Amino acid sequence: MATLRAALRLGCAAPGALAAMVVLVLVGAAPSIGIAWFTKLLFDEVGRGRAASPSTATWYAVAIAGLAALAAIANRLSGYVTAVLQQAITIAADARLYRKLNSFLGLGPFEQPALRDRLALAQQAADQAPYAVVLFVVNVAQNVVTIGGFAAILASLWPPAGLLLLAVAGPEFLIQLRLSRRAARAVEDSAGLFRARLLFQTVLTDLRAAREVRLFQLGRFFHDRLTGAVRAAGRIELDAARHATLVQGGWALAGSAVTLVATVVAVGAAVRGRLSLGDLTLVLAAFGAAQGGLAGIAGQLGEVGAALRLFRHYVAVLDSPADLVDGTRTTPPLRTGIRFEDVWFRYDEGGPWVLRGLDLTIPAGQAVGLVGLNGAGKSTLVKLLCRFYDPDRGRITWDGVDLRELRVETVRRRMGAVFQDFMCYDLTAAENVGIGRLPHTSEQVEQAAARAEIHDRLRALPHGYATLLSRTFAGQDGEPGVALSGGQWQRVALARSLMRADADLLVLDEPSSGLDADAETRVHASLARLRQGRTGLLISHRLSTLRDARRIVVLDAGRVVESGTHDELMTADGEYARLFRLQADGYQLAAS
Repeated sequence: MATLRAALRLGCAAPGALAAMVVLVLVGAAPSIGIAWFTKLLFDEVGRGRAASPSTATWYAVAIAGLAALAAIANRLSGYVTAVLQQAITIAADARLYRKLNSFLGLGPFEQPALRDRLALAQQAADQAPYAVVLFVVNVAQNVVTIGGFAAILASLWPPAGLLLLAVAGPEFLIQLRLSRRAARAVEDSAGLFRARLLFQTVLTDLRAAREVRLFQLGRFFHDRLTGAVRAAGRIELDAARHATLVQGGWALAGSAVTLVATVVAVGAAVRGRLSLGDLTLVLAAFGAAQGGLAGIAGQLGEVGAALRLFRHYVAVLDSPADLVDGTRTTPPLRTGIRFEDVWFRYDEGGPWVLRGLDLTIPAGQAVGLVGLNGAGKSTLVKLLCRFYDPDRGRITWDGVDLRELRVETVRRRMGAVFQDFMCYDLTAAENVGIGRLPHTSEQVEQAAARAEIHDRLRALPHGYATLLSRTFAGQDGEPGVALSGGQWQRVALARSLMRADADLLVLDEPSSGLDADAETRVHASLARLRQGRTGLLISHRLSTLRDARRIVVLDAGRVVESGTHDELMTADGEYARLFRLQADGYQLAAS
């Protein structure tokens, strides 16, 4: 019932359109009864032969035409109002769904395949179920008017017709409900396959993937994966459709047999003179209309049942608990520092530990470099610091206060970050930089771009900062957007993080990996000036870029194994010294 109530609430997203739709549907239902009745009168009048009144017959014909016109107009208007209502439902459903997704504070829900499958089902059901429920309720009201009118006619002319209708309609309702459950289960079982299909479609059409797909001749490989997923999903849904066709086909034969019985009995009564020609026409029309109305309700009941079963996923997403519990305290400016105290973390229960009793201090106003091999836990440490996840054990403190006690929004507002897998948005150059801080001014955007050594390049674009940075969409002039190089995109991402010029903590995860030597030198000089008096966490595999850090920390298997200045670590001749010499030897060999 909770699912049904939620669907009905969404179905009322546009009350005016819903009320108009109900009125128009009911207005459109009434003429069919009148048309059947006036057709009976017309046939009876014409059946009188020479005694028939031409004017009376003409008025009956005019009444039939007028009612048909009224029904047609009501149906056309109802179609438009229905489109308005469906659009309002879609907008309201999407708004609620994505509001819920935005309420997740961390990354955990987005890294769970089960939730992603449920989200795909929720998106599908959100567009279908509320509209299907509303349409079902409205059509039931329409059919009640239609069936009620024809049932009254049948009861007066041939009472047994009602029992025949019930004999067909009752089992059909049960059959449709059973088929709806199977249809919904088929959609659920194929959800993962359709998500895989979307993935392979994206790979085959995405500009970033196009180079490797063509270089390594992967088109056929991904095409086969795509068609395989489509075929597997199709088999699941076709099995359900085949079963439904057989069951519905068999029951349609039973319904036809009942119609045949009714027709034979009615014709026999007319031949014996118990029914006039008009009565016979009305009985057959009323029986067909009533049977069609009941069959329509049964069919829609099946559709609503399937839609509501899938709509459970939408409701489940909306009702899912928060991934992280937000704190209640406002984050103050960083005065002392950030501490990781015996922090343990793993992504899945029972999975391997990524951080193992990590102890680390990032003093306020100082830059700390983070070094380690791939998989040492550097990126995970950043995720915890940004509170995308909470530690399984231990705690992370901001000036001695556990991050979990602070409001996430205020924590992140005091941070600027460049992630290793930064985003390239299909937005203008100004928007790509400016979204690092909303709202912003054009002057702030240009200042951030200048600090990231990308201002001159963006200013030189065809439309300057208003140029669309995309080869997927067209710009304001209808021409394709401009594509930047990888290093230029990295500087745009860096400029985005520098929009928060007053941030207490600046996290730079491989901020210069895509830059040439000249750009890297200028960017690091700019960053060094920017970090003066501020707290920084620098992560890089180019150890030479960390030499000016106040302290360098070496991670291995989720633990701090070394800590000190560059000179101290080189003197200690440990892991840092080994990695530094390996890189230095590589440069010397390249130079020789």
